[in-house]
Amino acid sequence: MIPLVAGSHSLSFGVATRYMCLGPVRDSMHVVVLGAGYAGLTVTRLLERDLPSDVGITLVDESPDHLVQHELHRVIRRPSVANEITVSLPATLERATVRVARVEELDRDERVVSLSDGRLEYDVAAICLGARTAYYGIEGVAEYGTPLKRLAHARRIRSRALEVIRGDEGRIVVGGAGLSGVQVAGELAALARESGGTASITILEQLDRVAPGFPANFGRAVTRALEAYGVEVRTEATVIEADETHVALESGESVAYDQFVWTGGIRGPDAFEGDRLAVGDDLRLDTRTFAVGDAARVTDATGDAVPASAQSAVREARTAAENIGRLVDAERDDAAALEPHLESFTFHSPGWLVSVGDDAVAQVGPAVLTGRAAKALKTTVGVGYLSSVGAVRNAAEFVSGELGRDCSS
Repeated sequence: MIPLVAGSHSLSFGVATRYMCLGPVRDSMHVVVLGAGYAGLTVTRLLERDLPSDVGITLVDESPDHLVQHELHRVIRRPSVANEITVSLPATLERATVRVARVEELDRDERVVSLSDGRLEYDVAAICLGARTAYYGIEGVAEYGTPLKRLAHARRIRSRALEVIRGDEGRIVVGGAGLSGVQVAGELAALARESGGTASITILEQLDRVAPGFPANFGRAVTRALEAYGVEVRTEATVIEADETHVALESGESVAYDQFVWTGGIRGPDAFEGDRLAVGDDLRLDTRTFAVGDAARVTDATGDAVPASAQSAVREARTAAENIGRLVDAERDDAAALEPHLESFTFHSPGWLVSVGDDAVAQVGPAVLTGRAAKALKTTVGVGYLSSVGAVRNAAEFVSGELGRDCSS
């Protein structure tokens, strides 16, 4: 899922970031950001720009790299894309400390984070741990369905898909027709086409249309794009069980497969037992802790639920960074007893964009774009996001790759 507006802040680029192994040297205040996805990296870069230099900033993530998640599906067909969408955290941050560790628990009363390599104290924290794949307790799905959250998943999907495609009339089933599932199905269909294989691609959706939750005209255009690639689209197809060869549907039908990919939903971080943390329009869990991005269930200032997406995460991060700055200013001005006025978050989307193989579908306001216009918009958004997080070299490689792919198609 790609945001049409990915961020426009022009921030400095540097390589002075430290890695941290044990504990930070405590500054006058210490702000901790947990997770380096869209929300976490955006928050951290804004805090580097706006917080006083004596305020310590630590970014914690399991990986030393930021992954541009909305382009991950492309690794299934083009493994080299992994280099374009992997951004070194030390290279893109200027003064924040990067601590490579897993978040295991958060004690908000004591303001202490338990990590896989120790503990970390904070004055203000932003929880930006993203989401995990949800299996909803459906028997066999977690065991047999490959998710798409990491580079290793994309490579595993590719490896198995090539085996299936090169066989006789292989069958690939994708569970879930949200934007992630649509992009996976499109890449698999394009991979099969390029390889000259005869594999069938089927996408299953529990609800009555593709891309549920998005405008109907957008969903119809996505369906047409999938069908143009030969993908069989099946709606009102609720998965109730899976084994090593079949997916069972609520209707009583059993769908045979040689490869099963699952993109059927999201849950919260493991550190919070899979819960997505509920926050209001100031994005606070408590006076010193914020929850941002897919890790949170955000209700904005209009009372609407904010969709989980890269677009939402980046925009929420701007509000969170502003509010963290106001808390820090209040504390440093000896106004801790006074509640600072915090900014409210309201989500307004200019539209949505999804890739379907070498095609794309974009919704801009009420209009739906396909073909060259949508593909050009996709490239612009990808470059814009990479540039916004300081990944200038990655952005250049992204443009080069897109031009090369367009010329060869």
